[in-house]
Amino acid sequence: MRILNISTEASCERYLGLPVYVGGSKRKMFEYLKDRVWKRIQGWKEKLLSKARKEILIKAIAQAIPSYAMSCFDLTKMLCDDIGKLIHRFWWAQQDKENKIHWLSWETLCSRKERGGGLGYRDLHLFNLAMLARQAWRLVMDPNSLCARLLMAKYCPDGDLMKARVGLSISYTWRSIVRGIQGLKEGIIWRVGNGESIKIWEDPWISRGLTRQPITPKGAVILSKVSELIDPSTGSWDVQLLREIFWEEDVKDIMAIPVRSGHEDLVAWHYDAKGVFSVKSAYHVLDDKEGILSSSPTWGLIQRSDSADSRNFKWKKIWKLPILPKVKQFVWRLVHNSLPVKKNIQRRLGPIDTLCPVCKRFDEDGGHCFLKCKPMRRCWLELGLNFLREELLELRSSREMVTKIISLEEKTCILVLNLLWKWWSTRNAVNAGEKMLATSNITYAVRQITNERSRKTKLVQGLQFQ
Repeated sequence: MRILNISTEASCERYLGLPVYVGGSKRKMFEYLKDRVWKRIQGWKEKLLSKARKEILIKAIAQAIPSYAMSCFDLTKMLCDDIGKLIHRFWWAQQDKENKIHWLSWETLCSRKERGGGLGYRDLHLFNLAMLARQAWRLVMDPNSLCARLLMAKYCPDGDLMKARVGLSISYTWRSIVRGIQGLKEGIIWRVGNGESIKIWEDPWISRGLTRQPITPKGAVILSKVSELIDPSTGSWDVQLLREIFWEEDVKDIMAIPVRSGHEDLVAWHYDAKGVFSVKSAYHVLDDKEGILSSSPTWGLIQRSDSADSRNFKWKKIWKLPILPKVKQFVWRLVHNSLPVKKNIQRRLGPIDTLCPVCKRFDEDGGHCFLKCKPMRRCWLELGLNFLREELLELRSSREMVTKIISLEEKTCILVLNLLWKWWSTRNAVNAGEKMLATSNITYAVRQITNERSRKTKLVQGLQFQ
């Protein structure tokens, strides 16, 4: 202070949106991020928002609020889970009713849209680790930067960043970067140059499997560096030595690795064709690993079966269809059988009146609501789709029904999905006490929505080709 000629020092909790001092309870230190998300959500609750609009608000604003802090600090899994719960509750809530049934878990919503059957929301804890992995990647790529030299001199004097460990009396910034290093290890791979920096049995350098290491046991082999596997006279692999040390599977994979003798070994990101790290790729790697580790023996068989069904379903086709975003959300819920028809509510809440609110004759499940209810049957008939309704009646689940629909010609597919969505909106209005629309009005609205969307799609395609 005297050297810098500073007479007074300002004391503040945060600078540029980040805590100046991190000590004690980390959860309390970053509680302000949770409060900011909560305040945003409270403002949105006053508005009547569709699921499609909620999705945009959550992805563009709510989940972006903690991103800056995540790039510097480990926010702890507990805090990330608390923020996730706030967002999950907001997603299922209605304008005047907050404690609504959560038909699908937060883990399902965080699954990838086109592969896992989710909505692509971020698991904030994994995203935090991916952001910290980017900081570790920068230290690896630019070891001569002032920041890298300072941190390496203080915490990693041996120069091997990948072996950094959490010790006593370290800053929370470095502790967070070490968490990022652990995430970075899940996806890095060495590109072989002269092989002098790569350890045969410890480093990831073979483009295969999750570990990217040899599957051959080390045994009594005394060789330790990849450079010892290279023939110095030819600058290529010593095939005879490889066959003596490794199993045939390893030999085949090692022979496929190009050797750049005369160049130094390089660290690359395995899950990118150019070897460049990205937060998105790291997040997906960590998410895939989390999915593997979360399969417990007690419920693993059921979970794997459900996951297999979700992966096999053509989610991408639904999200690419030229239909309204709210119709896509409806179809997504229909596939997951998470629409609040009376029988589904009964399974969650116990004994209730399960009669169909429209016809008041039979119990309401998905099959009755969309295929058997008398007014809905007239809608199918008026649109000339009764033959398709009869085919759908033979299927066993909503997932099979949507699979059949999206396999149809696109024009018919869009018409049917718009019909199902419009009928669901009409059914909800009747359930709320409003008057039932005439079936002719419903089918007219379905045709209008389909034709208008088709015109807009053709207009956009025409502008793209100009």
